[in-house]
Parts: sequence; C-alpha cells; structure tokens
Amino acid sequence: MPTLDSLRHQAQLAFIASGQDIELGHPGLCPRNPTQLAALVPGDDGVLATLSSGLTAWVHHLEQGGVAYAIKKARPQCLVQNLDGQTSFLNELQRRRDIAEIQARHGGFAGMVPTLYGSLAHGIIVSPWIEGGTVQQWDERRLLQLFDSGAELLRHGLFEWDYCPGNLLDDGRQLWLFDFGYMYRFDPLRQFNSAGMGNDVPQHHLAERFETRNYFAWLLQLEQTQGQDATLAAFRLEKEIALECYLRLRADLNAAGATLDVRDWLDAIIKHWRQALKGELEALYWQEGWRSHRLDLDDDLRGQTCTPRTLARCDWLLDAVTQHHDTLRACGALTDEAVSSDRRTLLAHYRQLREQAEELQITT
Repeated sequence: MPTLDSLRHQAQLAFIASGQDIELGHPGLCPRNPTQLAALVPGDDGVLATLSSGLTAWVHHLEQGGVAYAIKKARPQCLVQNLDGQTSFLNELQRRRDIAEIQARHGGFAGMVPTLYGSLAHGIIVSPWIEGGTVQQWDERRLLQLFDSGAELLRHGLFEWDYCPGNLLDDGRQLWLFDFGYMYRFDPLRQFNSAGMGNDVPQHHLAERFETRNYFAWLLQLEQTQGQDATLAAFRLEKEIALECYLRLRADLNAAGATLDVRDWLDAIIKHWRQALKGELEALYWQEGWRSHRLDLDDDLRGQTCTPRTLARCDWLLDAVTQHHDTLRACGALTDEAVSSDRRTLLAHYRQLREQAEELQITT
C-alpha cells in the first residue's frame, strides 16, 4: 500500500508536470502586478533588503506607498535535494490556501502570516512585512504561542514538520509562522502525523518537531553560555507548557471522535512527561536531546543541507557519547540506533557522519 508521502509526491509532481497554475488571494492586493514582482532583484526601486537564507525561496522586503510587503520568490532550484524540496513551493501555496479556507469558515490562526497573493506560475507569494526577527530567547510567551499555533494546525489536519529558527518570526508581541513548505495534510482523528501510513512512525509529533528542528539547538547554546542548571530549567518550562497543550489537544480530539489508537498514543506521551516532571527530568532531557540532535542531523544529511549548526549538533552527540554513555543507555536514548550502542561503535559512527556533514555544507 502506498504511503501518505508517496501519494502526496505523486499528486504534486503530476500537478507540476501539467503546467497548471495555482493562484490564491487577489492580484489587486499586490503592490505591483505579479509579473513585475516576479522580476524583482536586489537593488530594484523599493526593495529595501533581500533575505537569501531560505532554501526554497528568496524574500524581498519591498516598500510601496508607505506600506511594507514580503515578496517571496521561488528559487529556480530548491536547495533541499529530495522530493519534498522539489515540491515545497507548490506545497506552501496549497497549505496557504487550506489555511485561508479554514480561516474563512472558523477564524483563528492568529500566528500565521496572512497571504495577500500567491501564484505557482509567477513563483511568488505576497504577504505583509512583519517587523521583527528570529527568536533569540524562548520565554513563556513565545513557547505558549508556538504550541497554541501548532496545536491549532493539528486540530485542522495540518502537520508542520519544520519549526526551524528561520521559519519563525517574533515581533515582540506575537510569534509568527511564515513558511509552510513542509506542512502536510493528515487525519488527526485517525493518524499521528503525515508520515508513512499515518500511524506507523509515532515518534513524530508537535513537541518533537519543535524540539528537533529548533529548541534543542537553542538549548545547546544556552548550555554553552549559562550551564546545565539553566538549560534544565528552560527544558522544564517547555515541557510543562507542552504537557498542558497536549492535555487540551487530547481532550479536543477525543470530543471530535478520535480513535483509541490516537488517544492511547497521546496518553502515553502525557504519562511519560508527567513522570519526568515529577522527578526524572534529567533522564528525559538526555533522551529527547539525543533524539532531537540525531533526527536533525539525519534530516540535514538526507536533504544535503548541512550548516555549521549541523556540525554543532554532531559535536553534542559525540560529547554525549564520550561523557554520558551510561546515562544515554539507562534512559533508553540509544534504543533506535542503526549501529551497536557501545561507546566505540557510536563514536566511530558519528565521527563518520560529521565528516559527511562537513562535505555537505551549503551556502545560500
């Protein structure tokens, strides 16, 4: 039976091959006509800056008539070297259309950057320019907004895979998600996520995706600058907020008719976190830290999108094996390793992966 991923790839590649356009919003909301916006280059009149760090697109900061806009322009070739990368711009347009339709019916999605106009044929997405920057400090307000937005997406059948730092923007009041290239549809009442068959890779969920793609990289920096006590305190805050979010999510999905499998899956996560928060927090930190750094390393290697952050994660894994191997084995962090979990084998394995990451460094 084909997986959810393969079905999505098949449909999206067929759509691209057909030459059809997907258009949302209205060109009348654009500061210039779509053809002119698609032709923008750095230095053009009104282009205040161009952000080139995105793997799928560039973003021009355009000002026209005293109003600021973000003009996302698809790269000719996505830098992520897999099918998800090849279809990411189309996927973002499809998900923005989904979100706009849900908003029209139900409202909500306060943390999603709105779409003024988008077109696959023109390769552009136009949205308001949000004054702000990437998150430098994950405090209670930002964490609450992150989990609120993520859970709202899940309830409406949208699973976001990439909560990386570059996809989140904070304006001092609101945390915004503004990239939807790796957000996929699924059935939250019967499936855990949009991978595999929907219920055969239970390790992927909202908190895991945030921790893997973002939070543990930030905790790594925190540990280097403020030490282990500050890191564990920040981890506790995030886990307490995640627990309350999952309790609400479980209740909402149960009320909507979620299957026993989905309810039991969420119950197991909730039980595990509760026990850790009562006294086994450090074990959970090592377990989920190992998982997060290992999965993100794997993601970067498969997509051939390694950065200095990838190398820092490799170094964390190597240091953890060197200094905390017994703890990692005791807490179950090494259960899913592809190689033997003895210290020598793990060190050799992750040193080899680090060499691969060094060879696959990208420039944007």
